[in-house]
Amino acid sequence: MNDNIALTKAVFDFLTELKNNNNRDWFEEHKPIFKKHQSEVKSFLAAVKNNLNHHDEIEKMKLFRIYRDVRFSKDKTPYKTHFAGSFSRLGAHLRGGYYVHLKPRESFLAVGFWDPNKEDLFRIRKELEMDANEFRKVINQKELKAIWGELSGDELKTAPKGFDKEHPDIDLIRKKQFVFVRNLTDKEVLSPSFLDEVDKSFKAIRPYFDLMSDILTTNLNGESILE
Repeated sequence: MNDNIALTKAVFDFLTELKNNNNRDWFEEHKPIFKKHQSEVKSFLAAVKNNLNHHDEIEKMKLFRIYRDVRFSKDKTPYKTHFAGSFSRLGAHLRGGYYVHLKPRESFLAVGFWDPNKEDLFRIRKELEMDANEFRKVINQKELKAIWGELSGDELKTAPKGFDKEHPDIDLIRKKQFVFVRNLTDKEVLSPSFLDEVDKSFKAIRPYFDLMSDILTTNLNGESILE
């Protein structure tokens, strides 16, 4: 593990200042400081990726831009007040992704399926319609639940088209996202052991990813759909 890589309080101090001075003049004046902290976060995320590759296969790491897209937003402040990075699992065989969100008093980790495409969403729902027992068993595993809690994500108010609203597993079938979120305190994020804690959390979700990968790479008969 990369025990010597930790985030400094200065990163959060900068984000707090940015929140209070969210304008282009201030940001341009403080851009060298921003670049320094961005580099620190990027190094931390690279260490997260390195750890992940010891027990998973990561295809892509992304550090999100600080600039906000304000075209369709009522909030016209130009900059995000957080740093964030995501990690996509390898190719069509391994599905799902990891996410790290760093913001004073609002940091969190997230894992799962944020925006499944239409075909994937339908496949997951059909699996749950047919038999949700294994899915429930996995998401209720003791270690997984101790770290990640309950499955979350946006959901429909009623049954999706073509599904029975009286189905016993409709609580799962109506979900549009299949994610787990772990909220973090500033103390946890700034701890020297945070890198290891992130890796421990991401390791704990593996049974869920393995199940979802199996679902999304097979048909309802359990036959592989991969070439």
